[in-house]
Amino acid sequence: MGSRRWLLLFLDVEVIRDMDWCPRPNNGTVVTVGQYDGVHRGHRAVIAEMHRMAAERGCKTAVVTFDAHPASIVRPDSAPLLLTTLEHKLELLAETGVDYTLVVRFDEAQSKVPPEEFIQSVLIECLKARAVTVGADFHFGNQRRGNIEMLRSIGEAEGYSVYGLPLVKQLVGNRGVISSTEVRASLADGDIDKANRLLGRPFEVRSIVSPGDRRGRTIGFPTANLPMDSQYQVPVDGVYAAYYERPDGTIHPAAVNIGRRPTFYEFAERSLIEAHLIGFRGDLYDESAKLRFIKRLRGERKFDGIDSLRTQLAIDIEDATSALS
Repeated sequence: MGSRRWLLLFLDVEVIRDMDWCPRPNNGTVVTVGQYDGVHRGHRAVIAEMHRMAAERGCKTAVVTFDAHPASIVRPDSAPLLLTTLEHKLELLAETGVDYTLVVRFDEAQSKVPPEEFIQSVLIECLKARAVTVGADFHFGNQRRGNIEMLRSIGEAEGYSVYGLPLVKQLVGNRGVISSTEVRASLADGDIDKANRLLGRPFEVRSIVSPGDRRGRTIGFPTANLPMDSQYQVPVDGVYAAYYERPDGTIHPAAVNIGRRPTFYEFAERSLIEAHLIGFRGDLYDESAKLRFIKRLRGERKFDGIDSLRTQLAIDIEDATSALS
């Protein structure tokens, strides 16, 4: 995990990225381990149970997560797209009120660490675990050999208890489980309502406003171009109502297009995210932006010309304003 010392106080949470800064609290911790991508309602249910158990035992709470999705190292060709950046994930975990978040650097070397060694160095020595709570399908360590049974076997000798929690069920629809996979599928289908329901918050992307081809400005609808790394999940191509947050915290309603702009290009290599801030005039270049999706308005279409495109964009802005009101 490296020798560089790095401990960040994030709100009231200690974010630990170096084992040299292990807290080793006297009263121990209740710990949960996982990727926690998206920090959705299922994740929050596990953390809520961890808080309850910690209160009973008079100890601290700790989340152990990873700086990269393990699949991106062990099977990169089939690794899932991410719902959050690492820093966004840490913010969301901080909101849950945990005492410690330990970020494990996941690289090729870490992927070969036996699960028994992970338990000893992280759970026992670093966090002094008194209880470990994870989802019922939890696996970890080299070749995913680590599981609840292994945690319990070692826990009997080391003095910590293990609780495997059932996966949280959805309240509507097919009543399947709440999972990061389900959130990704909902976004890929353009079902923003479902994705937001599973997350318990609006789905959000973060980016830095970059110069585009400035075509929107020439037709009277300037947009902020928000490039996204290909490792992150975005909603399927279409037009959306969203809220746009600037670095100073001001929030603007926005009509957002995600797509390849077939009206202007026969072929575009990848989709772009372009946000029109309703009623805003000003320079956004090089600013960081947070874009929270509220509703899908329509799919992307190719128009006969600029005039028909302008007409539809005006309708989109009206629809976005209505959806956000």
